[in-house]
Amino acid sequence: MEVWEDSRETDEFKAFFDNAPIGMAITAPDGDWLRVNRALAAMLGYSAEELLATSFLTLTHPDDVAKTRESARALLAGEREATASEKQFQAAGGSYVWVYVTTQLRRGAEGAPLHFFSYIIEITDRKKADADLRESETRYRRLFESAKDGVLILDADGGRIVDVNPFMTVLTGYQREDFIGKHLWEIGAFKDTAASKASFSELQANEYVRYDDLPLKTHDGRKVDVEFVSNVYLVNGARVIQCNIRDVTVRLQAETALRIRDRAIQAVTQGILITDATQDDHPIVYASPGFERLSGYSAAEVIGRNCRFLQGPGTDPTTKTKLHEAVRRGEACTVELLNFRKDGTAFWNLLALSPVIDAAGRVTNFVGLQTDVTERRTLEAQFLQAQKMEAVGRLAGGVAHDFNNVLSVILSYAEMIAADLQPDEPLRADIEEIRTAGVRATDLTRQLLAFSRQQVLETKVLDLSQSLVKMAKLLHRLLGADITLTMLPSSGLWNVRADPGQIEQIVMNLAVNARDAMPRGGELTIQTENVMLDDDYADAHHDVQAGPYVMLAVTDTGFGMDQKTQTRIFEPFFTTKAPGKGTGLGLATVFGIVKQSGGHIWLYSEPGEGTTFKIYLPRVSGAADHHPAEAPPTDPRRASETILLVEDDDQVRAIAQNILRRRGYVVLVASNGGEALLICEKHGAKIHLLLTDVVLPRMSARQLAERLTHMRPEMKVLFMSGYTDDAILQHGVLDSGVAFLQKPLTPMLLTKKVREVLDAPKVQS
Repeated sequence: MEVWEDSRETDEFKAFFDNAPIGMAITAPDGDWLRVNRALAAMLGYSAEELLATSFLTLTHPDDVAKTRESARALLAGEREATASEKQFQAAGGSYVWVYVTTQLRRGAEGAPLHFFSYIIEITDRKKADADLRESETRYRRLFESAKDGVLILDADGGRIVDVNPFMTVLTGYQREDFIGKHLWEIGAFKDTAASKASFSELQANEYVRYDDLPLKTHDGRKVDVEFVSNVYLVNGARVIQCNIRDVTVRLQAETALRIRDRAIQAVTQGILITDATQDDHPIVYASPGFERLSGYSAAEVIGRNCRFLQGPGTDPTTKTKLHEAVRRGEACTVELLNFRKDGTAFWNLLALSPVIDAAGRVTNFVGLQTDVTERRTLEAQFLQAQKMEAVGRLAGGVAHDFNNVLSVILSYAEMIAADLQPDEPLRADIEEIRTAGVRATDLTRQLLAFSRQQVLETKVLDLSQSLVKMAKLLHRLLGADITLTMLPSSGLWNVRADPGQIEQIVMNLAVNARDAMPRGGELTIQTENVMLDDDYADAHHDVQAGPYVMLAVTDTGFGMDQKTQTRIFEPFFTTKAPGKGTGLGLATVFGIVKQSGGHIWLYSEPGEGTTFKIYLPRVSGAADHHPAEAPPTDPRRASETILLVEDDDQVRAIAQNILRRRGYVVLVASNGGEALLICEKHGAKIHLLLTDVVLPRMSARQLAERLTHMRPEMKVLFMSGYTDDAILQHGVLDSGVAFLQKPLTPMLLTKKVREVLDAPKVQS
């Protein structure tokens, strides 16, 4: 039906209808299209003819049909003048377009309904924007509600809180109602903080404000460190301040722990290296300051290199194999490697290697803790050397003891036989050769005893400088004209306690060694000096105690020694001289005397640079002793006393008994302490002297002497032995008032000593 025939609209209105920029439609009361304009057809993607073939309701989205029918009914019933609603129309292709429809009902002259006139505006973009906005608001609200940071929304003008998220209440312990409508400074958590009233103007004036570590107090009084950030936004034209409050307590604790770790790593004296185990050559990826100090290399110089560049010759190949196998298997291990610093100096490195394993069980790195154990190994070497020397010393002492018993028999019989022969008898010369060989053997045993620290020392308080002055002439004759001797005795030298004869032996032995090291001449310097050995020196030398010492230094300009020779120089029978040129006991004797005197010996030498021996003897108080003039020899033939001889060696006992009886003594013999006690009980006459070996089976000589002198207080005691024993001596030094005879025995020595003890006043114990 042509709607314009029954209307009085002009041609201008028709033109406006058809060309209007918004959709227009005239529909019959039953919903059929009567006329549509171009804009509506274009909006829905139809041609005008295609659109007219449909109806208003058929294009309406099913969800909107009921609402559309209700609107039409209300207009037809006269209940409403016009309706307006949002709805969806189906466009060409099946999609739907959101539209805003305003509809009026036109009636005829008699009030009969003619048709509906509708204005249709597409609102698809606005609806999408509204949906996006709603989704955004929902998403924001969800984030706001679920955020693990506290969030406050403030009115930028008045500063009052308009919203607060749940986590803020969890963080502070205050409820939502404690926040809403309040200022920040009115809430206990923010009182006296940088975000309180005094600083609110800063929040208002700046688009962005940040406090990195703001201390808050929770409702229950706990302290919480937070990061406070505020931003200013425009919301519906109004300025609001959003405050984000993040709990950084754990982070600050972690940062503190990291700082402590970094400082600890800086302070650790050990070196720490981390290598990358995922690369073939395991390059270094981290080197600690301790490693830089230990090795002399900077971290930059070692990053990217393999640790093996620190190694050099000297490490046991089996140690390297152990390390490589542990790395290959991804296991921890501990090894000691000889490493070299940047300046070329060697050090022993105790390497504790540990793998770093990721969540998948793969070894990603190795961490190596490096400790310089050079000093420890040096001390261990010193200790092992000392143990070896101690063991050799015990062996040497035992040999010397037994050998002295044998020599006692040989020398005594040789002397007695020689005494019974006329000077011109041929046999006497043979006996003298036997005695001479025995004396030489005696010298060897004394050297062994000196090395083993079992030589008997008759100590005195000495001034070493004076002792050297007395030896000067002898040393000049010993050294010869091609060696220049320089004596540097120190004035004001402290005194030491030592055996004068042993000190002379030390100097003579060192001088002889120096002479032999300078066959073409040279210089020998002997010096004394007061020194203080401190704790550092004592820590580096296991056998030294810190304190005051007197140093005796002997320096030559001879051949010198390499390190290997120096490690063995004090061993008995070790010598670098040609066969027949030395026994190898000279320096061993020096070592033993120094140790037995409570001292310390130090050696420095390099091949071609000469040698220095430094001997340190402990300082003692008191004035130096003067050597008493020797007493005139006693008459060995005047004898009538009774002697109780106790000796467990049959041959020594027999020869001693023979010697004493020849001099006229009455000799009672016993092989052990039990026999001696029995003899002492049964013998009714006086016993003038107990002559006993120090080492006896089942009972010590001191115990025997104490029991016998208790029974016979007038009896004197003479101990004899081939080596020292702490039962009679204290570290080789005679106790006060103890008479002692050092083996090997000879008739002259034995009878002289016996007569000396018998003639001396009785010492009251």
